[in-house]
Amino acid sequence: MAQGLTPETVLPRDAEQAALVARVHEPEWGGPCVAAVRDGLVVDLTGHASTVSELMEREDAEDVVRRAPGGRAWRLGDLLDATAAGRHDQPHLLAPIDLQVIKAAGVTFASSLLERVIEERTGGDPAQAARVRERVVRAVGGAVDRIRPGSAEAEKAKELLLAEGLWSQYLEVGIGPDPEVFTKAPVLSAVGTGADVGVLASSGWNNPEPEAVLVVDSRGRVRGATLGNDVNLRDVEGRSALLLPRAKDNNASCAIGPFVRLLDRDFDLDAVRDLDIELLIEGPEGYVLRGRSSMREISRDVLELVAATHGAHHQHPDGFVLFTGTLFAPTEDRHAPGAGFTHAQGDIVRISSPRLGALVNTVATSEGATPWTFGLRALMRNLAERGLL
Repeated sequence: MAQGLTPETVLPRDAEQAALVARVHEPEWGGPCVAAVRDGLVVDLTGHASTVSELMEREDAEDVVRRAPGGRAWRLGDLLDATAAGRHDQPHLLAPIDLQVIKAAGVTFASSLLERVIEERTGGDPAQAARVRERVVRAVGGAVDRIRPGSAEAEKAKELLLAEGLWSQYLEVGIGPDPEVFTKAPVLSAVGTGADVGVLASSGWNNPEPEAVLVVDSRGRVRGATLGNDVNLRDVEGRSALLLPRAKDNNASCAIGPFVRLLDRDFDLDAVRDLDIELLIEGPEGYVLRGRSSMREISRDVLELVAATHGAHHQHPDGFVLFTGTLFAPTEDRHAPGAGFTHAQGDIVRISSPRLGALVNTVATSEGATPWTFGLRALMRNLAERGLL
């Protein structure tokens, strides 16, 4: 489990101005509570909204989070201690979402776009990555990073790359008219800060993907934002894009948190568009890797991604969350020359942004991480037993 979690390390730098939503598992009640973070306390709001999904539908969600009288209150430090220690017999933090569908947009940054092309060209073999990267960058270079997706210029670039035999399905979704949007994980399966994140034991080429995550209501309105780790198995997806579900959706392969920050006058969509997201990986052998992703470099506006996910073509009656993609694509060698980066068990992954706080997780295998057992039937049964339905 991730260690060193304190209120100071996980809260946004301006937490006193932020409207922050959390979820807490309370063993006494056998289930989760919707909560607000206020002055070092996490206050139960389940009497006002039994799920985060329901809270996001309320026009007065910000007022409820900031001022509504709550029930039980927990010290944030105590919750973080229990979460980091894996003490599920004590109140601990969960991912701050529940009934929302978990969606993800892919290939939304030019540098990560080229890495997806490289994965495809190598067939998922990291030993071939350096050679293929040199050829792809030499041929494509910065040709795609200044192109507006779906534009006439993008169509001309497509024709040129086709003529050179370099067109790729990843270039199609990177600069073509339609973005890639896929279902990242089942409802309720995301893990929160302090939990293990999982990669398949069989994977030999994988990485974290630090991303801003939009929280959207059933009407398609962005109500808040948080951080996410869209854990990715590069060797699996590189073998075939049709293996995307196996590369992306495994036990503990989706981390979201630490809290949802609601949009308000001080934190609006332009603030989301301006986010800088930092990544720090600390390995058990002393390995350190730093990276960053800037939302200012995204190729499609966040509202364009929302519109591609939700509308007349597809409804989400319980709302959804949307990973917006990442600029980060690690290429430096770790375990062997020419092998690139891949995780080791025990890696601590810290994804942070000054306006959203820090999502901290420890890497385990999906097979060895805590199994996901609390699904929709369990949630509905628990809420009914507590008189909350």
